[in-house]
Amino acid sequence: MSALPREALEAGAAPAVEPAAAPDWGLLVEPLPSDTRGSIAVGQSLGSAVSALRSNKLRAFLTMLGIIIGVGAVIIMIALGQGASQAVQARLAGLGTNMLTITPGSFGGPGGVSSGAGSRQSLTEADTTAIAKIQGVQLVSPNLDGNNIQVQAGNQNWATQVVADYPSYFTLQSWNLSSGGFFDDADETNGALVAVIGQTVATNLYGNANPIGQPITIRNVQMKVKGVLAPKGSNGFRDADDIVIIPFSTGQVRLFHQNFVQDIYVQVASADQMTAVQDEITTLLRSRHRIQQGGRDDFTVRNNNQIQETIQGTTDTMTYLLAGVAAVSLLVGGIGIMNIMLVSVTERIREIGIRMAIGAKPGNILTQFLIEAVLLSLAGGVIGILLGVGGSIALSNLAGWAMDVTWPSIALSFGFAAFVGVFFGYYPARSASKLDPIEALRYD
Repeated sequence: MSALPREALEAGAAPAVEPAAAPDWGLLVEPLPSDTRGSIAVGQSLGSAVSALRSNKLRAFLTMLGIIIGVGAVIIMIALGQGASQAVQARLAGLGTNMLTITPGSFGGPGGVSSGAGSRQSLTEADTTAIAKIQGVQLVSPNLDGNNIQVQAGNQNWATQVVADYPSYFTLQSWNLSSGGFFDDADETNGALVAVIGQTVATNLYGNANPIGQPITIRNVQMKVKGVLAPKGSNGFRDADDIVIIPFSTGQVRLFHQNFVQDIYVQVASADQMTAVQDEITTLLRSRHRIQQGGRDDFTVRNNNQIQETIQGTTDTMTYLLAGVAAVSLLVGGIGIMNIMLVSVTERIREIGIRMAIGAKPGNILTQFLIEAVLLSLAGGVIGILLGVGGSIALSNLAGWAMDVTWPSIALSFGFAAFVGVFFGYYPARSASKLDPIEALRYD
């Protein structure tokens, strides 16, 4: 009770009674921080989305099917492209690096008709010697070869490719040894009757026996096996291990009986010098072969680096093409998600109206339906990753295809699946959030 002035008391005024102060409910129930309210809202939306998907399991799985197939296909196609690219690179590496291959030209016939490339005998061992003196040339070897030549060991015979080259040929063609040794410069100088054979020849002629030091007969010329090459496998055209290599001088005199050579292999010291050395070789050979200005070359110089770059570019393009075709199924899956979400919104209009009537904001409705779409995409992405990795392993083991599954391809596929869920799920979610609560409650 508040005190009144003495004058008021003497006048008989009743003392004023102050009303009791209203309780401060804000002190009893403190408002939640905004970030906590947001977390609860997202959690509620996530729970509602999971419940909605669980109530329609079959429809949810069928909706995810497009994403599952799309992600799996992208992973398998990229793995196939990467594996093919690596296999091609390994085969090209077996042909040597920084290589120039010189082959004879063709004869020009009447009416502009010419014979096939390499049909003209225009290259000699002397050309090889002259090319070896060009600055930037590291290794050089002339080449003579014949296909389907009968070789014999004991009572076994085999038709194979026989090539005659300098000892540098083994380095030029990136050959390694499985056993024994390469023939050397002394063997070349002396025309030694020695041979280095591939794994296929060794298996067919000697079986499980050690071929080193054993006799081998090539066109009735008996030689001795000096080494066995490490396997290379197929180079895409033939079995690279089905080969016999002998010294050039031996092949020229004892087997092929010719003064011209079929090819000249040149290794350049560095990739930067390839073009310059190629031009110098062209100028040198035109001069040695007395080709007049404007005349047609009787030889061809092929740059293996350019071939490798072209093939690599082709395999990369095929990888991107395969991945792009597979990614189309992801877009189709995204369209399926959007259609199903639109159907879901239509089926749940009354539910949306009730939620809005008890206080749900449009943002809550949008979040719930967007989470449903993203969950469909992510779940489909996870299953698709398992399908893609499993399919790649199965194709590698069963079909023998070269497959290379990489983490970037998995991350790319999963990220694209998530993007598809957000992109195609936003429109149905936004449509749900824009509904009028009153009209939604009246919807039957």
